[in-house]
Amino acid sequence: MTGWKAKAGLGGILGVMALAACLWATTPAAVAKDGPVKVDVELVFAVDVSYSMDPEEQRLQRDGYVQAITSPEFLKALEAGAYGKIAVAYVQWASSFDQDVLVPWTLIDGPASARAFAEKLTEAPYRRARRTSISGAIDFSMKTFENNGFDGVRRVIDVSGDGTNNDGRPVEQARNDAIRAGVTINGLPLLIRPSNWGYVDIANLDEYYEDCVIGGVGAFMIPIKDRENFVRATKTKLIMEIAYPLPPIGDDKPATIPAQQREPRVSCMVGENMWRDRWGR
Repeated sequence: MTGWKAKAGLGGILGVMALAACLWATTPAAVAKDGPVKVDVELVFAVDVSYSMDPEEQRLQRDGYVQAITSPEFLKALEAGAYGKIAVAYVQWASSFDQDVLVPWTLIDGPASARAFAEKLTEAPYRRARRTSISGAIDFSMKTFENNGFDGVRRVIDVSGDGTNNDGRPVEQARNDAIRAGVTINGLPLLIRPSNWGYVDIANLDEYYEDCVIGGVGAFMIPIKDRENFVRATKTKLIMEIAYPLPPIGDDKPATIPAQQREPRVSCMVGENMWRDRWGR
């Protein structure tokens, strides 16, 4: 099974970095002149801004990324990579027709560039919009990888949100297309507030994310169940996205792994069904 709930602490994750560095040392470090910049990971933060996300949740969500990407733990993990650099973009999304890039693709290669990215994110305005299309977020994020100026050992979409897909094409289709293209999807489901029928919520959103959203090589998700652990969980997830999985030795790309090897515990169409039952369409 490819999807799993992350339970490792930061100490355990950083302990793996020495082994990862040894294996990654076999990766060629040369960068072609005027070609794409070689990085360890191309990472999209795909962040939910639908109306179910109240202002406090939005603030916590963004602050989590700001503090995580400037943390000493993250910077230590960054140094252990083959190239010692990653590329990140911050995307916000709501309906299937509503996505935008809040902070464009940025090279993170140390404390200064990490702070610069965090400052841009901090200064950017907040907004909220209708509907929840995780499939739209995945599809839009996939397009941002095209001609972005970077060539990563891995490409990852990091989806965070507090609801199920209820707009656009089925989330399984978008997930599976991304996986077939060699992209890993990780998840940060927010279960901070009680489920609310008015927002077409479900109580077991973590199981939905694990069975219907995440997938690919080394995919994982970390559920957020209280506000106090938000920054810590976001930091842990970001470090894991750099540290895991250990890359292949040699020139071969890792084989594509199916999203799931079992039937979902919750219907992957639950959001669409709840929306139709509530609004009659």
